[in-house]
Amino acid sequence: MAAFYSMAGLNHFINSDFYLGLIPNYLGYPEVINYLSGIIEIVFAIGILFSKARKLIAYGIILMLVAFIPSHIYFIQIGSCVINGLCVSPWIAWARILLIHPLLLLWAYKVGQVKP
Repeated sequence: MAAFYSMAGLNHFINSDFYLGLIPNYLGYPEVINYLSGIIEIVFAIGILFSKARKLIAYGIILMLVAFIPSHIYFIQIGSCVINGLCVSPWIAWARILLIHPLLLLWAYKVGQVKP
């Protein structure tokens, strides 16, 4: 999980243009949201390595994933395609929010239940 979220967090800086089109316009400040998301993912990736903080960090990851839901819905609303960015079949966008996202939530919950 630490590797997964550290890579995801770093990607917000390496490929920031990829994420900007996924941030709903109504949220405003897409650059700030993108970089803040990357920082939070990296902090959580490091934090999950410490057994005393693991449960709290896991719940933080769950809250972060819930906060990302509007972005997933927005992506579906715009036809699962961002100009000069991510374009996928609509069924992939739906699978992402209905299957993959719940699995990530469950994964975070389970990791948070691991005893030190």
